Amino acid sequence: MNTVKKVVLAYSGGLDTSIIVRWLQDTYGCEVVTFTADIGQGEEVEPAREKARAAGIREIYIEDLKEEFARDYVFPMFRANTLYEGEYLLGTSIARPLIARRLVEIANETGADAISHGATGKGNDQVRFELGAYALKPDVRIIAPWREWDLNSREKLMAYAADHGIAVDFAKQGKKSPYSMDANLLHISYEGDILEDPWAEPEEDMWRWTTAPEQAPDTPTYVTLAFERGDIVAVDGEAMSPAAVMTRLNTVAGANGIGRDDIVENRYVGMKSRGCYETPAGTVMLKAHRAMESLTLDREVTHLKDELMPRYARLIYNGYWWSPERLMLQQMIDASQERVNGEVRLKLYKGGVAVVGRRSPADSLFDASIATFEDDAGAYDQKDAEGFIKLNALRMRIAAKRGSRTS
Repeated sequence: MNTVKKVVLAYSGGLDTSIIVRWLQDTYGCEVVTFTADIGQGEEVEPAREKARAAGIREIYIEDLKEEFARDYVFPMFRANTLYEGEYLLGTSIARPLIARRLVEIANETGADAISHGATGKGNDQVRFELGAYALKPDVRIIAPWREWDLNSREKLMAYAADHGIAVDFAKQGKKSPYSMDANLLHISYEGDILEDPWAEPEEDMWRWTTAPEQAPDTPTYVTLAFERGDIVAVDGEAMSPAAVMTRLNTVAGANGIGRDDIVENRYVGMKSRGCYETPAGTVMLKAHRAMESLTLDREVTHLKDELMPRYARLIYNGYWWSPERLMLQQMIDASQERVNGEVRLKLYKGGVAVVGRRSPADSLFDASIATFEDDAGAYDQKDAEGFIKLNALRMRIAAKRGSRTS
């Protein structure tokens, strides 16, 4: 332990990481560098600076990474229409590789011997942080306090804070949410408390970003999204950066009760976990992107992407963002988006998202003269279908003639 002289800690300024600062100082006798990332969690991050200073921290990194998070992580993921186990939009998972990268970079910049995080030994985040760090800095040393200390309850953490003079805002303790929450520009998640019973319905006052669908406006909201190479570049005709797009859609979709999900998922560490999620922007983005691809993407390319998507989703969920296989898949996905250009119009209403229009003047593969039920003026010879069907039926006809014989 005495070989560690400096550690970079992923630091929120909350109870856990405030205790980790002191624990690292006492246990390893080392200097601590704190890193706090603003990735759109909706809470002021500057107070972390004063808390870090009060803990004797000299090197404090607080960075606004919202644009980078949206542009380089969320948007590439959505080009693949990514869902984990058919439901989860990977809001927590996709933030971890960015944080891991900055931890490693700051360690290099400051000459630190190790990095540290506050993820527990039961969750996925420890895997995501550490796989990312090892991929970027193979010889990095990682300190995970939750796997080393015996402060395994909130009562023990509070007692440690009291014993070591670590400031805790006791005035807010009675108002503290009973849930374990994680938030960023893409989502907010809730775990713990009554959610540990998969039969229990979430309490309405748990949700923070979305209006209850029953209480959403009685008139629908229409929104038009413009795409270039698979990415949303404008909302209702107004050009926007990736982070601005997500901020706007979180507000509009959340007001219409869109984006709530209640999932039991399979964690990489082996257990099942029940969590609730609010992903307003992501829900709209996924629906719109699939609609844009339906007009502009070749059939077999679409089907191949759909076959590969679950694998791609597992790579992100399990922490393999920086793996060679994810990087390879990303190149293929990005190449498929070259002609995914145009506009999609959606109707948002009481928790639902409906596609009501899509157009791509330059890149559409939809040909009304062929698809029409009316006279197509010879664009499609319906007689050709007979041979097509018979050829595709040939193997089944041969099998049927064989009958039920098994030998």
